[in-house]
Amino acid sequence: MPTDIEIAQSAVLAPIDEIAAAAGIPSDAVTRYGNDKAKVDPQALPAATGRAKLVLVTAMSPTPAGEGKTTTLIGLADGLHRIGLRAMAALREPSLGPVFGMKGGAAGGGHAQVVPMEDINLHFTGDLHAVTAANNLLAALVDNHIYHGNALRISRVVWRRCMDMNDRQLRIVRDGVGGRPNGVERDDGFDITAASEVMAVLCLATDLDDLKARLGRMVVGYRDDGEPVTAGQLDAPGAMAALLRDALRPNLVQTLEHTPALVHGGPFGNIAHGCNSVIATKAALGLADVVVTEAGFGADLGAEKFCDIVCRQTGLRPDAAVIVATVRGLQWHGDGHVERGLPNLLRHIDNVTNVYGLPAVVAINRFPDDTDDELALVQARCADAGAPAVVADHWARGGAGAEELARAVVARCEEASRFAFVYELDRPLAEKVVTLAQRVYHAGSVRFTEQAQIDLASLQAHGFGGLPVCMAKTQYSFSDDAKLLGAPEGFELTVRSLRVSAGAGFVVALAGTIMTMPGLPKDPAAAHIDIDGRGVIAGLF
Repeated sequence: MPTDIEIAQSAVLAPIDEIAAAAGIPSDAVTRYGNDKAKVDPQALPAATGRAKLVLVTAMSPTPAGEGKTTTLIGLADGLHRIGLRAMAALREPSLGPVFGMKGGAAGGGHAQVVPMEDINLHFTGDLHAVTAANNLLAALVDNHIYHGNALRISRVVWRRCMDMNDRQLRIVRDGVGGRPNGVERDDGFDITAASEVMAVLCLATDLDDLKARLGRMVVGYRDDGEPVTAGQLDAPGAMAALLRDALRPNLVQTLEHTPALVHGGPFGNIAHGCNSVIATKAALGLADVVVTEAGFGADLGAEKFCDIVCRQTGLRPDAAVIVATVRGLQWHGDGHVERGLPNLLRHIDNVTNVYGLPAVVAINRFPDDTDDELALVQARCADAGAPAVVADHWARGGAGAEELARAVVARCEEASRFAFVYELDRPLAEKVVTLAQRVYHAGSVRFTEQAQIDLASLQAHGFGGLPVCMAKTQYSFSDDAKLLGAPEGFELTVRSLRVSAGAGFVVALAGTIMTMPGLPKDPAAAHIDIDGRGVIAGLF
């Protein structure tokens, strides 16, 4: 059986100019990056008319291998294209951390991929490197300001450096060692680029002016009197935006079946808001009949953040949701038994349909060893829960394996949405966290550590209490304990600290032991990636 990369390398790609023309993108809006990828100027595109349908792809709580959410999104886009609709995919860019870590690439798989998958997974058009550079420029400006007299009286720095790699050794560092002329010695640390607020700002900004304004609002530290210091006070936004100018433009690629795809931005769903850029999504809505976008990890994370953060800020509203599930995932949550694992999926269905108010379809991402009885059981239980379940075989058959799914999604898009937010913004921050934990996760209580209580008081005092909450927690469980699988009830969720992302427009609550700089597994994917003398890459998946 050919591997994902072998399938991608054997594909015949259409010239990117042809993909752009077929999508209705004017030639003067396209900046080619070779023959098979391009940057698109969103200001030269037609505005959304409100007629296009927006489909949000989410999932059950994943296994460490993932349940194929991106693969399903791509297969669905191809399926929609095959049934005669102008479809476009809008998805996130991969981070090098997971590519070389546990999950591998994030360009889909089998016969449902966006291509060129090697480029998309490795550097692409340089967007993540631009985010890294802008983030670290700001870090340098902060420390340089302190070194040269500290006119702003910064006593506590909260802005961290970042890199697009899983490197646990950099979680806690001490820098500026030796003092002058090396700098000002202090405890510090790195985040992965996908967790940088710059990434969140890039993905939520509507244009270059909005980008600069958001960058200026980012809090980098606090003065000796407790007042926040922003990037704008350091005159940083202009230079940062200059680094991000090209990165702000969405990237145009294609699926194996030549369906256009905008791949842009890459915030993590478990430590950031987990959705592709607003610019790309809105651009696609002006070009297509149906736009398929995704939110990171399970519906308790990315989908909730899409609704409570992205939709609040942008006015976007999904017409329907697709919840990706696998028999393998149900067995993982059911100690080897599909039926015991079903409560996990059913809770996600309940959240999507009754808490977020979206019509939903369950896409069962089929694997070769799934039995007919297992698939029938899942379909029956999902139907009882009010969400039709369709077995999709897009990995093996491409868009042809997702046509039934596409028709089911189109039918759900015609139903009335009862879209709702999980909590109201005018409630205190602590109450919003508790509401989210109880309504979506089914926690019994929330424990705020002493540091979290200090953070809450500070954030409320400085006017950040009216922002939505971006929960940073494990993706493997509804709880903050990765080993608590299934659909746990009544547990205690621990929030250890909170920090503001004022430019992005949300407060991050860190729960349990979640880290903003992941580490590599014992056997990282990087150990199995190679390249031969002809430049052909192997082992990337």
